[in-house]
Amino acid sequence: MRQTHDALRSPDTDKEDIITVFMALQEQNFILGNSLTNLVKKWPTTNQTPEDQTTTEEEKPRFGTLFGITI
Repeated sequence: MRQTHDALRSPDTDKEDIITVFMALQEQNFILGNSLTNLVKKWPTTNQTPEDQTTTEEEKPRFGTLFGITI
């Protein structure tokens, strides 16, 4: 962040370089916002059964998970 700030303040920095940086940031912002919107739209709601809440297409585990505490 500091390097970007210093580079923008430098008199040697071209206007085209500044435009390139900010256009790339705008594109990343749009892509991340769009991805987040799609994720929220596809997020399981509370009225679904646990079987409907899978997030990936994978096999169910054959064995249960064992949580043990050893002292």
